[in-house]
Amino acid sequence: MAFLFNKFQEAVKILAKSPTFARDPRQMQFEADINRLFLYTSYNRLGRNAEEADAEEIIELASKASVVDQQKQIQENIHFQIKNFCLSMDEILLPNLKKGNNPGEALAQSNTAPRRSGLSFAVGKSGPATDCLAIPETRPLKSAEVSRRLKDLIGYTLDLKPSKIPHKEAGQGLFVEGEADVGTVIALYPGVIYSPAYYRYIPGYPRVDSHNTYLITRYDGNVINAQPWGFGGETREMWNGSIVPQIRSDKESGEKGLDRFWKMISKPVEGTQVGGTGEILERRNPLALAHFANHPAKGMAPNVMICPYDFPLTEKDLRAYIPNITLGNSEEVNMRRFGSFWFRSRGKDIGSDVPVLKTLVLVATRALCDEEVLLNYRLSNTKRRPEWYSPVDEEEDRRRWS
Repeated sequence: MAFLFNKFQEAVKILAKSPTFARDPRQMQFEADINRLFLYTSYNRLGRNAEEADAEEIIELASKASVVDQQKQIQENIHFQIKNFCLSMDEILLPNLKKGNNPGEALAQSNTAPRRSGLSFAVGKSGPATDCLAIPETRPLKSAEVSRRLKDLIGYTLDLKPSKIPHKEAGQGLFVEGEADVGTVIALYPGVIYSPAYYRYIPGYPRVDSHNTYLITRYDGNVINAQPWGFGGETREMWNGSIVPQIRSDKESGEKGLDRFWKMISKPVEGTQVGGTGEILERRNPLALAHFANHPAKGMAPNVMICPYDFPLTEKDLRAYIPNITLGNSEEVNMRRFGSFWFRSRGKDIGSDVPVLKTLVLVATRALCDEEVLLNYRLSNTKRRPEWYSPVDEEEDRRRWS
């Protein structure tokens, strides 16, 4: 297995420099990332009993398959892992009515009134609940116990401990407890998803990152705010995103020029309802902690990378374990990027007709064992970066934000 992994690593280095990638720096970096993810997740899908011929076939495909085809395969590989993870969570939390409950595990009541969700705090004051969905009965296990049982089933879980990064702002670090192979989905990035049409609803807009370090952006422009999720919770509950936040007037906010322009081009279509009817999410999800991964210090290397994952909303049995909710209805407003700006587009998005939730996961770039999760933040080199930030690859940073 180690021999095959070395072959994959060599393929990653060679293909990342291939002249077949797009000339546009940003698109080039995107395609290089997709290529790496294709190799890592396909390698993981092969399993421990993989043969050399299978590995060589994947490496050959990585050099010939189109970016679109590789993206499709990555989605299949990630979904395969997510589905297995969700089945494990079901085994831990859902009662088996045929076998009966384990001794001392009385079921949580399903008719409990839903609590005010973290999302309502993120987008504004709450109003009366509508369309209250019945919350399925689950075993009343604490999150620590759920985490321990998940490790028994899949071989690893996550924990928060003081980071080993040597700077005072590192704070809590994200650690893998157990073992995970290369290409494994290590963590899910939780929180509220904002499409470009709804940027102005991000708390603190337009200076959204001034007081929030838990924002992350996909290549397609969707922003995920993990701040409302925090550390998770101890129950399965409903998150309701139907509240319309109060937007300050231009005069009140003191905004000028570019800020007003951003609001103008990002403003949703008139009459659009912000939010949805709500989703029942499992707050005890042990892997919904990707927002606590730290950037490696100088001389250290990242061991995970970001992977876009479009969760198909048709998979209703898995929905509770995907720790995200979309603000607004992304189907109502299509946006198209031109340079640094997003504009409303009347054209229909090209792709599958299946509705998806545009999320992010962290994928291991090597085998992990009882260690801190380190993610290359790739902060833009066009803005002032924190003193603690040491670029892993300055060229990658430049291409990502070109």
